[in-house]
Amino acid sequence: MREMIKMVVVLTVLSAFSGGLLAYIRDNTKEQIENQQLEFVKGPAIKEILKGAANNPIADRFKLKDGEIERSFFVGVFEGEPSAVATESYGKGYGGDVGLMVAISIKEDKIIGVGVTTHSETPGMGARAKDDPAFATAFKGLSAAEAVKVTSDGGKIAALSGATITSRAVCAAATDIVEIYKRLKPQIEENLKAFKK
Repeated sequence: MREMIKMVVVLTVLSAFSGGLLAYIRDNTKEQIENQQLEFVKGPAIKEILKGAANNPIADRFKLKDGEIERSFFVGVFEGEPSAVATESYGKGYGGDVGLMVAISIKEDKIIGVGVTTHSETPGMGARAKDDPAFATAFKGLSAAEAVKVTSDGGKIAALSGATITSRAVCAAATDIVEIYKRLKPQIEENLKAFKK
């Protein structure tokens, strides 16, 4: 009995130590992990959809609370004015979640660019949503006041051939971002004042 109690105490101490060590490592590497994701996963999409910005949109960002979720907004400065923001959302694709970054013009309330950040879609089919420039271009100029849909659902986006589920996932993520933008626009505009020259 004594041996069993001794073993339970040792295991409890080891578990507590291991848990504390893991929590310490997570807390101290959280910022580095976020920076790596921004640079290598989300960064290419951000740079592409805010191409021509006079600033570095990855460095110029702010966070806002959206209910329980904290969202990052990336700022694009054009003609000396912080006039565009980009943020990310997800849609349910064929192989899992499809991450989408959408940039919106604050002055015009229009989408100025979209870029797929992450996906698990079928290579050669749904995976084309990330690489097909014609598909991404179709979103440009759409109003941020209405839902984004594929043509078969009554929208303006032509689905990728053989990848309707992926196309719908991208549209769902874009619609989510449009809703986020409309809901948080007053706070977004307030935060953009800090980026004026």
